[in-house]
Amino acid sequence: MAMNRIAIGHSGEASHPDVLKAALAEFISMLIFVFAGQGSGMAFAKITGGGEPTAAGLVAAALAHAFALIVAISVGANVSGGHVNPAVTFGAFIGGNITLFRAMVYWIAQLLGAVFASFLLQFSTGGIIAGAFAPGEGVGAWNALVFEIVMTFGLVYTVYATAVDPKKGNIGIIAPIVIGLLVGANILAGGAFEGASMNPAVAFGPAVATWTWEYHWVYWLGPFVGAGIAAFVYETFFIAHNSHAQLPTLDQ
Repeated sequence: MAMNRIAIGHSGEASHPDVLKAALAEFISMLIFVFAGQGSGMAFAKITGGGEPTAAGLVAAALAHAFALIVAISVGANVSGGHVNPAVTFGAFIGGNITLFRAMVYWIAQLLGAVFASFLLQFSTGGIIAGAFAPGEGVGAWNALVFEIVMTFGLVYTVYATAVDPKKGNIGIIAPIVIGLLVGANILAGGAFEGASMNPAVAFGPAVATWTWEYHWVYWLGPFVGAGIAAFVYETFFIAHNSHAQLPTLDQ
């Protein structure tokens, strides 16, 4: 069972040079992803004068996030495994592919990267602030929670199938593309309803910048539940190994 492979690790990991390098890689990857992804939405708002959301804006956001995530995963893959998402890190932990102490270092780096990107965007745009994630009109918090669970399940399941599974073969080469495309598709599906975060750090940055926390729990609970389920399912039914190493790099 996947739960039997969970490893806590030891506190010394937090100061190990390799872990710190991996954390820096996660910070930079998250900065790249949030700056481009959130920046695209802010650019659209500026072009339209803050007008109502449109289908074109949704497509632009989906493409920007997909492209940025492909790059962010690729540049971090050889150092940290290219998680770029606290939920992906949580899924890796549930599956026994990363220790708890290493995961906590990753989470701190990812959150700091998202916050730094949000304030950097605010400064670069002359004071424009990206809005915090929240359910759309007519969508309740529990509806949004289901969206986040389902979409993040698909995301982490895809990560396992293309980047973690030791049987992945040559598919690992295109893992960042496949993962990025799924995120873009999920934004097209859920963006109009609740923002389609699938990533607690992506929601955390704007929440800190705007100090808006009303629905923030949705964008933590949903991704973590979805990621945990995906990791448990894939590890239990499709992987037969016992490893506590970081997510495999794409060239393995």
